[in-house]
Amino acid sequence: MATATAAVAAKRKPVFIKVDQLKPGTNGHTLTVKVVSSKPVKTVGTKGPRSSSSMLLSRPSRRPSRISECLIGDETGTVIFTARNEQVDVMNPGATLILRNAKIDMFKGSMRLAVDKWGRIEVTEPASFQVKEDNNLSLVEYELVNVVEE
Repeated sequence: MATATAAVAAKRKPVFIKVDQLKPGTNGHTLTVKVVSSKPVKTVGTKGPRSSSSMLLSRPSRRPSRISECLIGDETGTVIFTARNEQVDVMNPGATLILRNAKIDMFKGSMRLAVDKWGRIEVTEPASFQVKEDNNLSLVEYELVNVVEE
């Protein structure tokens, strides 16, 4: 029992990175950012009324799903963050956040930052830095290239 407790106590300290260090296909990022803007993309709700026979066969309906695209950044650059459901509520312009275990998703060849169920978003004290808005990493388009080794 003592070894299990020792393993839990030996957590590694988070390594904070800057926005300009983000690369496609990476995950596990911890960063401090400010929200520049937030715009709702869509709300996915439940479909219309169902007949009672189809209700027996289908799964229970889910709650409506909200998605917002938020421009976030720090003193090195900006990136688009995809906020889902409860995350939308904390993405207020001007707010300073700590994103833990964030990952890079690719959408139409460009990077999007996201925090899934394994990560966390924390509202923190206002940061002193100015966001560098002229270095938007989400405007860089990437192309998947297969490398064949001979």
